[in-house]
Amino acid sequence: MLSHVTHPNCESIPLSDDMDTASLNITDGPLKNPVAVSVGNPHAVFFVDEIAAIDLASIGPRIETHPYFPEKTNVEIVQVMDEANLRMRVWERGTGITGACGTGAAASMVAAVKKGLIGRSADVHLDGGVLSFEWHEDDSHIYMAGPAALVYEGEINI
Repeated sequence: MLSHVTHPNCESIPLSDDMDTASLNITDGPLKNPVAVSVGNPHAVFFVDEIAAIDLASIGPRIETHPYFPEKTNVEIVQVMDEANLRMRVWERGTGITGACGTGAAASMVAAVKKGLIGRSADVHLDGGVLSFEWHEDDSHIYMAGPAALVYEGEINI
């Protein structure tokens, strides 16, 4: 599967006030100062040293509904593995922990590039698999590639 996200940015995320989207003043336990990114929906991306040490089930709902986010937000915790690989877990707004999130992985990649942690091509390792990203130099498009699988099939009787 190949997909793309147009115009990722850190300025159009809905926030309760004007603030520095590169380092929001939010701390919750071991999480602090997320990068706010919009790739069509809002994300708060936290970088951590050890992703396994984060209790996302407890922290995720608190960050999702933080007063800074009037429309709520998705929450990503990200560990930089090396200059071309990120490990990410996600709390999706209104849903909870999910195995994968394409926009969350794209937002994590954008945040990591903005912070100078990785280059513009990277793999994002999620609980549900690996997505590969390339972000064009002009910042206009992020291309995402990864596997697609049928997870459910059903019928609706009307």
